[in-house]
Amino acid sequence: MRTVSGIQPTGNLHLGNYLGAIKNWVKMQDEGECLFFLADLHAITVHNDPAELSANCREMVAALVAAGINPDKSILFNQARVPAHAELAWMLICNTPMGWLDRMTQFKEKSGKHKQRASLGLYGYPVLQAADVLVYQATHVPVGEDQKQHLELARDIASKFNSDTGTETFVLPEPFIGKSAARIMSLRDGNAKMSKSDPSDLSRINMSDDDDTIARKLKKAKTDPEPLPDNMADLADRPEARNLVGIYAALADQPQEAVLAEYAGKGFGDFKPALADLAVSTLSPIRNRFEELREDRDAIDAILSKGSAKASALACPTVEAAYTALGLLRD
Repeated sequence: MRTVSGIQPTGNLHLGNYLGAIKNWVKMQDEGECLFFLADLHAITVHNDPAELSANCREMVAALVAAGINPDKSILFNQARVPAHAELAWMLICNTPMGWLDRMTQFKEKSGKHKQRASLGLYGYPVLQAADVLVYQATHVPVGEDQKQHLELARDIASKFNSDTGTETFVLPEPFIGKSAARIMSLRDGNAKMSKSDPSDLSRINMSDDDDTIARKLKKAKTDPEPLPDNMADLADRPEARNLVGIYAALADQPQEAVLAEYAGKGFGDFKPALADLAVSTLSPIRNRFEELREDRDAIDAILSKGSAKASALACPTVEAAYTALGLLRD
């Protein structure tokens, strides 16, 4: 089992990133071979300040290691240090019908009303995503609901390349749905995902927030006046309540039903302080470790250098096989 997953270096992680992906990544390190990368090539599909992008990459490494990603167990690197991603992406772009990309919903969402101003990279980035996993012959890719379409495209691209060239150049990766992955919503709107882009800082818990800030944000989190029920069905039409129960369950590694069994009949005046205590006790060690790591630039660069060397060695045979399959002459 070889798993590949990436994250955009857009600044500090928030609780949604941690519970929705990173916590699961940490567990996956003991289940098979894992490659985790900073998607800096994806980041430049829209305008980025170069100095800020570099700083965000290093901060993201510090955050991932602080959260439990072990560079000795996993391969942690950034795309830009492994040219195989871009090389393979071009070969796949030349073999991918534009009609397939026209169907991708995220381009429409990200380009909005300014489709003609969007970069070609933003339009074609799902092909780079395909290259990200195919170049390592990944057997599994962690996906949420919003990424299933991209994995299906990666499989289609791999299958078409193999068929067109009469080779078995690529393994078709399977989706990996982690048991502990959680979909964390905004603290201000239980129907919207927790996001860095939300203008309200009260909508999210940043992994860099201090203990008092975490407790304050959870105290102010939107809820409703009803007490917690004893079953999940009664939370169906209560998105904010369901979100807080989900956060508690994910932090405590418990089923949501177990949380309701403990707090059934109690109001949020009792539940929110308990949730705040749990969040603080879980996130404080991560934040403290992050603050230490982010100051050690040499250590972070050493992690990226070591990881990129390992990733490049794994990617090289696939890139060479793709060149050969297409009849491209190489030394």
